[in-house]
Amino acid sequence: MAHKFKVRQMVRLTQPGFSDARTGAASIYEVTRLMPADQTGEVSYRIKSGAIERAVRESEIRGT
Repeated sequence: MAHKFKVRQMVRLTQPGFSDARTGAASIYEVTRLMPADQTGEVSYRIKSGAIERAVRESEIRGT
């Protein structure tokens, strides 16, 4: 599966979780690194917003 998003592209979480409440549901993240596919074949990304950095699957983010 090819990556849909590119490094430095701005994205949003599709469904922010409880831990994201402090940053606000509308936080915009920057893609910092493309990661390989997991065992299901879905690719992942490292994204960052301010001091918060996390790994997410492609299905968990959308373009801005």
